Amino acid sequence: MTTATPSLQGRKGLVVGIANEHSIAWGCAQAFVAAGAELAVTWFNDKARPYVEPLARQLNAPITLPLDVEQPGQMEAVFEAITRQWGRLDFVLHSIAFAPKTDLHGRVTDCSREGFLRAMDISCHSFARMARLAEPLMPEGGSLMTMSYVGAEEVIPSYGVMGPVKAALEASMRYLAAELGPRGIRVNAVSPGPLATRAASGIPQFEALLADAVQRAPLRRLVSLQDVGALCAFLAGDGARAITGSTLYVDGGHHILG
Repeated sequence: MTTATPSLQGRKGLVVGIANEHSIAWGCAQAFVAAGAELAVTWFNDKARPYVEPLARQLNAPITLPLDVEQPGQMEAVFEAITRQWGRLDFVLHSIAFAPKTDLHGRVTDCSREGFLRAMDISCHSFARMARLAEPLMPEGGSLMTMSYVGAEEVIPSYGVMGPVKAALEASMRYLAAELGPRGIRVNAVSPGPLATRAASGIPQFEALLADAVQRAPLRRLVSLQDVGALCAFLAGDGARAITGSTLYVDGGHHILG
C-alpha cells in the first residue's frame, strides 16, 4: 500500500502564539508538521522561552525567534529571518490575544482607553501587520489564519472587552481577504469552542463556560487542540484553496444555539 503524500509537504509556515503544550497554537503546529510542513516558531519573551524552545525542537523548527508584537522591530526581524532562510512563506497562524486584567474582568462600559487600545493592538492590529509582512513572501498565494471566539458575534457576559476586540479581528480578516485575494492569499478566522488554555484561564467564570459548552453543544463534548489543529492544517493546504474571508467554527456545534 502506498502512503499518501502529506497535504503540506514542502510548505513553510510561521506559527505565532505557542506558550506551552496546552496552547491552541501548539496543537496547530503539531498538525502542520504531521502534514509535512516546516515551521518558524516564536516565543513571547525570556520567561516563555524555556517552555517554547523544547516544543520547537520537537517540531524540528529551523527558525525560532522572540516576538512581542508591542516591541518595535521584533516582528520585522522574524520576517527578515524567514526571508533569509526560506525566501518565501506559505502560511501564517496568528494565535495571540491580550487585554489588561482590570479591563478584561470589568464591564465594557468601564473599559479604560489605554486597555482597549492595547487589547486592539495586540489582538487585532498585529494580524494586519503580519499580513502586510507576509504578502511579499507569498507571490504564488498562501493562507493566513487567526483565532477568534463566538463572543465576537454574541454577548458572552464573562468575555468582556475581548468580545469587541474579536469582532474587530473578524472584520479585519474579511477586509484582508478582499484585499489579498487577487494575489491568491486566503485569510480566515477559526473560532474554537472554549479550551482550557493558559490564556483562557484569565477569563472570569471560565469553568462555567466549559460546563455550558459540554451541556449545550450538539456533540456534547469540548473540542481538543487536535480538533483545531486539523482544521488549520486543512486551511493551510490546497483543499481549502477556494475558502477565504470566513469564520470557521470548531466548537461541537455550540455556536448554532445562540
